[in-house]
Amino acid sequence: MSNIVAIVGRPNVGKSTLFNRFLERREAIVDSTSGVTRDRHYGKSDWNGVEFTVIDTGGYEVNTDDIFQEEISKQVQLAIDEATSIIFMLNVDEGLTDTDQEIHEMLRRSNKPVYVTVNKVDSATEELAATEFYQLGIEKYYTLSSATGSGTGELLDDIVNEFPTTEYKDPFEGLPKITIAGRPNVGKSTLTNALLDVERNIVTDIAGTTRDSIETLYNKFGHEFVLVDTAGMRRKAKVKEDLEFYSVMRSIRSIEYSDVVIIMVDATLGWESQDMNIFGLAQKNRKGIVIVVNKWDLVEDKKTNTALDFENQIKERIGQFTDIPILFVSALTKQRILRTVEVAMEVYENRAKKIKTSKLNEVMLPIFEHTPPPAIKGKYVKIKYCVQLPTPSPQFVFFCNLPQYVKESYKRFTENQLRKQFGFTGVPIEIYFRQK
Repeated sequence: MSNIVAIVGRPNVGKSTLFNRFLERREAIVDSTSGVTRDRHYGKSDWNGVEFTVIDTGGYEVNTDDIFQEEISKQVQLAIDEATSIIFMLNVDEGLTDTDQEIHEMLRRSNKPVYVTVNKVDSATEELAATEFYQLGIEKYYTLSSATGSGTGELLDDIVNEFPTTEYKDPFEGLPKITIAGRPNVGKSTLTNALLDVERNIVTDIAGTTRDSIETLYNKFGHEFVLVDTAGMRRKAKVKEDLEFYSVMRSIRSIEYSDVVIIMVDATLGWESQDMNIFGLAQKNRKGIVIVVNKWDLVEDKKTNTALDFENQIKERIGQFTDIPILFVSALTKQRILRTVEVAMEVYENRAKKIKTSKLNEVMLPIFEHTPPPAIKGKYVKIKYCVQLPTPSPQFVFFCNLPQYVKESYKRFTENQLRKQFGFTGVPIEIYFRQK
């Protein structure tokens, strides 16, 4: 098991800034608004050649009216239970509070190494003010500025030196990455929690509950992959706040770095324009695609063809690329959710599928001979050879004498034949005709 460092403290003391500092990139959303981070957020860092996992947690508060706080507190406690070491973060500007003392007492009961860290210390005056935190009954604390990075070296030196082991194993390395994307409040986090069978992410009826993209290892029923829950994606015109803008950008990046995208749709609302935008983004980036229609249990007066009619409506909207699995589930009641995993992995395998050149020519050349491209101006196109390119997603090159005369309709015919013969369900295919 690799070493895990959890960053814990009140809201807005700089936990996410320090998290980003450790990872050396802007992975967690940072904003002056209190309570930006809600779920546990994982990242990989290293110091002097020693690698470890970092967990960013939501701000821990007591006696608050924030409806998310109970769930945030659960996530913080889970991070503490999981951690090897804990950074307890304080803010020199606000001094020692009753909440700080309560958090410190909770951390002491964990019987794990706790590193009391005072943030936003940028001058000798603030160094002097930080002595107030000796009231916690501690022998040592660390002063630093997570914004500039000053003072982090001594902290990391001590944390790494006290690790029980320096061996690190990245649990996500080499695994497929499956991202759940969709509009706000369609049930993405509910599906994530249902698949993992734990309350991994905070779920409420409020749109926009999830703000960051949250990665989790799924390892059940013979399947192992990285499951990514993303923030809801609304149209640009409706995004008014910086927080939501950064959340949407994280979601877009998660799609770009994924292998398969599960596009989640609300059955009570149907396929909307923003669903089409998300579909287009996944298709443009050549990702495997599975469409999951959630809240199917809420659809009333279902008849024999209700699901088929819904599926046909989606396929009419998405255009020419319709070879996509469409599932009807209820994340809340866990109806057919395991089928989602099975289909997503099938699509992943389709995306990674490599057809031997000999087999490809053996199957496709007779089809071209039987149904050649239409002649144009007395010019006959003869396809002589074909090969699959060594790319992450399926791309094929067909060599012929007159590639300029191959029309778009024949390219679609070629794609349909590839799907029919080799099975690329859920995966965009790129086709090129080149001069031989």
